[in-house]
Amino acid sequence: MTYLLLSAPFVVAALVLFGIGAAHAGYRRDLRRYLSAWGASTAVLLVLTAVFDNIMIAAGFFDYREGGISGVRIVLMPVEDLLYPIAGALLLSGVWQLLDAAREPGGRSDA
Repeated sequence: MTYLLLSAPFVVAALVLFGIGAAHAGYRRDLRRYLSAWGASTAVLLVLTAVFDNIMIAAGFFDYREGGISGVRIVLMPVEDLLYPIAGALLLSGVWQLLDAAREPGGRSDA
């Protein structure tokens, strides 16, 4: 089994939850803030993942078998490693939006 196939169900589930959160944000007229917060947090997570995965692989903490990856690497890190922070950011953004929507039944509060 490849790392891409292993990650796919998590990414799909996270996309579904992110889409539900986006629908709620759109309903609350908060979609722009929702997407910009997701974009900023995803960018930070991707940079941190790229830096620290490469450091850990270079230090010999772990590596990946060649048959399990696409072969595309960012320095030492396989590109598939970026799916984990993307899925995490999608999932957490969706959950955060849904929890916020449940907490404020009357809509967005600017207080």
